[in-house]
Amino acid sequence: MKNKTAWLKAIKTIPLALALGIAMNACAQTGRSGADSWKEEVRLHDGQKIIVERSQTYKGRSEPGQPAPIGEHTIRFSLPGSGRTITWTSEYGEDIGRTDFNLSALHVKNNTPYVVAEPNLCLSYNKWGRPNPPYVVFRHDGNAWQRIAFEALPPEFTTVNVVKRIRGIDVENLVKAKLVSAAQVAELNSGLERPESKAILRETLPEARLLAECPERVFYKCGWISPHGDFGRKFMDSTCKK
Repeated sequence: MKNKTAWLKAIKTIPLALALGIAMNACAQTGRSGADSWKEEVRLHDGQKIIVERSQTYKGRSEPGQPAPIGEHTIRFSLPGSGRTITWTSEYGEDIGRTDFNLSALHVKNNTPYVVAEPNLCLSYNKWGRPNPPYVVFRHDGNAWQRIAFEALPPEFTTVNVVKRIRGIDVENLVKAKLVSAAQVAELNSGLERPESKAILRETLPEARLLAECPERVFYKCGWISPHGDFGRKFMDSTCKK
């Protein structure tokens, strides 16, 4: 119990990385590769708990001296009452140099699973249409995952019920733990500061804040540029491979 308490305290002291950061450096390089996996007990909106297997690989552009970002993240779980195994994957985005999403929640209603995810940093936020509230929602239709409008997410889904900090020493501790209980998930997330990461918000965030944290960008030829003015397009025209 002492070791478990120390682990929880240690993770909570790790500074919170911004969910929406600045665009990646053009001189970024590839860091280490590898894979990690662990299990979490996920508490659903009705109090039911399911075991979710989480795994991730590392790939993509990173700042000099920093490890590679998460390249792909996958969850695997059995649908309650049916025993059917379902997988959801946040794939690697070539255009952003890392995985597209940070998982926020998995919920189930009437045997239908839903995934709530936040775009992974600024490039992904722009790629996925700058949603506000800043979530991308998926629903499994029985055959495949489909993106749905945020307004179609059942209103009883309010909790962030998976561990949000899954990089560096945080993921090392998750891997060592092997299975993280629902109570530990809540404890590990208790130190999160951004309201949209602590719970599933229903109200929109101030647009001024979103623009300040994540300026608007569009993908053009081989990079991300401001949609305003012609300088970015002229630069890409002269530097991108034909």
